[in-house]
Amino acid sequence: MTTAIPDPTRYQAVTLHNINALPQAELLAKDERFAIDVVSRVLPFKTNNYVVNELINWDDVPNDPIFTLTFPQADMLRSEHFSEMASLVKREAPRAEIEEAANRIRLTLNPHPAGQLEHNVPTLYDEQVEGLQHKYEETVLLFPSNGQTCHAYCTFCFRWPQFVGIDDLKFATKQAEGLIDYLRERPRVSDVLITGGDPMVMKTRRFRQYIDPILEADLPNLQTIRIGTKALGYWPYRFTTDGDAGEMLDLFRRVTASGRHLSIMAHFNHPRELETPAVREATERIRETGAQIRTQSPIMRNINDNADDWASMWREQVRIGMIPYYMFVARDTGAKHFFEIPLVRAWSIFRDAYDQVSGLARTVRGPSMSAEPGKVGVLGPAEVAGQKVLTLTFLQGRDPAWVARPFFAQYDESATWLNELRPAFGEEKFFFEDELERRYREGIAAGTAGSH
Repeated sequence: MTTAIPDPTRYQAVTLHNINALPQAELLAKDERFAIDVVSRVLPFKTNNYVVNELINWDDVPNDPIFTLTFPQADMLRSEHFSEMASLVKREAPRAEIEEAANRIRLTLNPHPAGQLEHNVPTLYDEQVEGLQHKYEETVLLFPSNGQTCHAYCTFCFRWPQFVGIDDLKFATKQAEGLIDYLRERPRVSDVLITGGDPMVMKTRRFRQYIDPILEADLPNLQTIRIGTKALGYWPYRFTTDGDAGEMLDLFRRVTASGRHLSIMAHFNHPRELETPAVREATERIRETGAQIRTQSPIMRNINDNADDWASMWREQVRIGMIPYYMFVARDTGAKHFFEIPLVRAWSIFRDAYDQVSGLARTVRGPSMSAEPGKVGVLGPAEVAGQKVLTLTFLQGRDPAWVARPFFAQYDESATWLNELRPAFGEEKFFFEDELERRYREGIAAGTAGSH
């Protein structure tokens, strides 16, 4: 009697509940398995058979970057938090007690960084619009309720609160009507970014319930639809062999045929994610629809904090028809302490990688912090008026007038985020701080420029 070989193109989730059924789990030390158990009680854990079998080098575990990217490790929690949760797990505490402790720890991890909850939720006719965020004038984010999960969770994820079962921490909407009404009243919005979670976990029939009303509304100001997704890296079969892959690609064609630009905002964190035949076939099929693929990733210690990996990623992305877009800095939420690197080092890695690639890959911008006032790019050290400083600029801002305006911070080799930097030249505040405070105080709508 022969044993059937599992179909590698059939999605199989791997979670805490079935991890021990993995043959590779036997390669993990007892303390490593226990750490996965403990940390995943606080931060979300899910991977799948493609990641496990095609991307992870199990001979290099636990140091393998894709393993680190998808499997929780002890140091991803602060030591006091790990100890507290470990003691509960060891004594098999009641589920409610574990969840209470987990929620308390989660609230210390800055679950909604950069003012997402307080300042990014837009209003229409004095009521909040469900499932939207609007921070930058041109772009509105839509969070479909059916897309609030992923094919696998990244351990660095800055949207981890979407996945841990606390409704008050979620953004989500079940329909597109609120978005359409909002866009009609905001004619300067040109782009909608459909995000999550990952909207590509949805069946096409569900995803169409958001796309069709947007296209049928025929809004003259809407020029671009973006889809934020990690599916190309974690489950490329979504676009090739999944049962409704063809329907999804036909929907992409419908978007491009409408005269709007469709941009797939793909997350690739390591060169290995670009090496499989599956991801290359998926890329080709997406591009045949007329959509473009732009790529982005944070720079993270233990995963991709070296210039050669970034240069390799950008070169391969260009070769197969993608457009390198952003290198981000790990956001100040969740397990940031595990992944963060100093801004000066991030800039050095960016520069050394940039130096290795042709002009076609130099579309990429970064390193960029998605901070409360906006996307702040690190331009690097400089000497100005006899002082060594760190040069910064806004790539996006809550006030569009801030964009592309250089400003200076005191040189600091240890700072990992904007709030750790201090203004240079004896200034008390950065140039944007008073205006940011005024916007908050006066309730100036998200994504609009205030009068000065």
